[in-house]
Amino acid sequence: MTESFRRSGDHQNPYQGAQQHASSPVNPEWPPPPAYQPTHQAAAGEAPTTLLTEPVAQPPRSRRRPRGPVALLAAVAIVAAAIGGGTAYGIQELTGNDTAATSSSTSANVVPSSQKGTVSGVAKAVSPSIVEINAQSNAGSSTGSGVIITGDGEIITNNHVVSGASQVKVTTSDGKSYTADVVGTDSSKDLALIKLQNASGLTAATLGNSDGVQVGDEVVAIGSPEGLTGTVTSGIVSALNRDVTVSTDEGQQQGGGGNGQWPFEFGGQQFNGDTGSSTTTYKALQTDASLNPGNSGGALIDMNGNIIGINSAMYSAAGSGSSDAGSVGLGFAIPINTVKADLAKLRSGSQN
Repeated sequence: MTESFRRSGDHQNPYQGAQQHASSPVNPEWPPPPAYQPTHQAAAGEAPTTLLTEPVAQPPRSRRRPRGPVALLAAVAIVAAAIGGGTAYGIQELTGNDTAATSSSTSANVVPSSQKGTVSGVAKAVSPSIVEINAQSNAGSSTGSGVIITGDGEIITNNHVVSGASQVKVTTSDGKSYTADVVGTDSSKDLALIKLQNASGLTAATLGNSDGVQVGDEVVAIGSPEGLTGTVTSGIVSALNRDVTVSTDEGQQQGGGGNGQWPFEFGGQQFNGDTGSSTTTYKALQTDASLNPGNSGGALIDMNGNIIGINSAMYSAAGSGSSDAGSVGLGFAIPINTVKADLAKLRSGSQN
């Protein structure tokens, strides 16, 4: 379509000399007008007639030139209208923009595709973002877990894990130990933000969307129950929006329940000891994934590797015998959307 109208091998122009003497510019794509009027006696096959009639046959070829781009644009428009949201997805993939992907618990795939939907895949992908926390206070010591949310060491955990602590030590999944500062606490939601000193290059977890969680969804819990760092358990989300009541009293938090568990109240009954006189209630996700002392502050994770909750309370059967201790499949987690809504307050250094 882009070739010239005057092709190699065409006849010679008998008016070439006249063209050279023309004073006005000419279009090289077209032959110049003759210097004199051709005689009517010229035969049809002679050069003058051929030069005058050849352009007449060429315009259709010229008109076909833009049809390719026009047809392509029309086809793109039709396809874009047909696939709708798929176009945005394609643009996102081309530009590398993953903002939309990280806003939902089901859209961000942290787990490699070859291991998607497996507990082992979730554990391998998320374990580097889970830490063990050891806090020392006047009331004693406590062990819990936490979730790394920034590469320089911001960690979300439960308020009851670090409340009143004079010293906080954190151990990452690769065995490195750090000293941490308590940045902000919110006892009304049992949340706290701590920051590691001199940390960088850590693996931050992907925070999902707990509003998209449904009863029956498979989940994985990672934490340090009884100081067993990096313990992985699995189960399902067994209920939503459970009203869990926990203590906000610092001494009660550090002292713990009758068997070392974090005391909480549900449905008017108290579990794992006395919650004390100062309490707060929040909406929680319920899970049957095994949780034990030390899981507090750890992660509840969907099968794509997104954090959907921070484990906060677990029921253990009351009794004096060791056979009664341990998880019975009643655990509770603070929805991650509650955490995200509280994050700015925690980062501001609020202590309450």
